[in-house]
Amino acid sequence: MKKNKISKNWINKQKRDFFIKKSKIEGYRSRAVYKLEEINKKFNILKNGLSIVDLGAAPGSWSQYISKNFKNTKLMAIDLKKMDKIDNVYSIQGDFTDYEYQSRIKAYFKTKIDVVISDMAENTTGNKNLDVIATTELFNHAISFSKKILKDDGIFIGKIFMGSTFQEITSESKTIFEKTKVFKPSSSKKDSKEIFIICRYLR
Repeated sequence: MKKNKISKNWINKQKRDFFIKKSKIEGYRSRAVYKLEEINKKFNILKNGLSIVDLGAAPGSWSQYISKNFKNTKLMAIDLKKMDKIDNVYSIQGDFTDYEYQSRIKAYFKTKIDVVISDMAENTTGNKNLDVIATTELFNHAISFSKKILKDDGIFIGKIFMGSTFQEITSESKTIFEKTKVFKPSSSKKDSKEIFIICRYLR
């Protein structure tokens, strides 16, 4: 009975969610698109002609946003899950933390790239500390890969969960990049501890 009540509450929240409604009207695959839109409006990251890799891209709304709004981009999306095709996006299914897939990404671009974006998070378990640690590990993989593939003036956007590892992550980010900003979009759910770190200029 309790489980049914929780499910009904979740369904009702989804129906009331402004960003879910907006994403459906505008043809995006998830409400997550508005997080990237807000980040871009605040930090002026995206423009025409960039080379970009979208880590943990499924279902693909971040890649959709870039494809729809910017011209002449070279955009690769990778996720463990298979993703439906998006115009002007080269997508592969696989684990970006695996050396084989990192090599495939590098081979596709053939040179250092402009931007790495990541909205990745591990599936939540209900244990907040474990969720923070698991998503932090993903973030660390993403920023480490960014160090290898970005141009000197490149930009990295990655998601973490606020928690015990926050200071450690921000400190580490500052050792890799010259400029580091922390931002929580208004489109993030109010009860979510997610936050984004925006990094520029490799040291």
